[in-house]
Amino acid sequence: MNCIITAGPSFEPLDEVRRLTNFSTGRLGSRLAAYLQERLPQARTLLLRGALSTFHGEAALEEPEGLETLAFSTPADLLEKFRKLATTEPCAIFHAAAVNDFGFGKVYKRQPDGSLKELLSGKFSSRSKRPLLVELRPTPKILPQLRQLFPNAFITGWKYEVKGTPVELFRKAHRQLKECRSDLCVMNGPACGPGFGLFSSASPERFYPVETMEALFETLYQKALKYFCP
Repeated sequence: MNCIITAGPSFEPLDEVRRLTNFSTGRLGSRLAAYLQERLPQARTLLLRGALSTFHGEAALEEPEGLETLAFSTPADLLEKFRKLATTEPCAIFHAAAVNDFGFGKVYKRQPDGSLKELLSGKFSSRSKRPLLVELRPTPKILPQLRQLFPNAFITGWKYEVKGTPVELFRKAHRQLKECRSDLCVMNGPACGPGFGLFSSASPERFYPVETMEALFETLYQKALKYFCP
């Protein structure tokens, strides 16, 4: 693949009928993939989209001919798809998916004496008068593993922040660039206000504001051009 874009939410199962996910719709990543396919029709563009993306139906009407799509479920499933795509060839990766930071661990029920009893079930009963206690365990991060899988890729990560001062956001963006060995960090969310903020490993001292989604897509397209191999 020349361009790989991820979009939408992942999920983690609690039991066979319930799961943990997030509010991501997959809109930004899906529209970015369509934009890149239209601007780079000679490229092989792949959209890895969360199976629970609510933008899927609308996006399907806008997807240009030639855009390849694969659905993913859990963070582990998305990582496995990346592993199968691994290459030393130049390419561009835009990792916009909202991957679960936590998965479920053990499930407990508090006993009358205060102790905890682990529960195992295909479907945890909701009839108990006592609350269930569920472990939340951090899931493996995908972005830090991409450089090893794609050593010659231009890798863009996203960072969605709800709270934080400009200085704190600046530090978080640069920590992502350093720890993940990525080339670009796109920041958005309530803490960033409207639009997006771009931080580049090539110019770590500078912040690049981008006001609209369309302007962001054009900026990322220009980045992809430098790593595109027809």
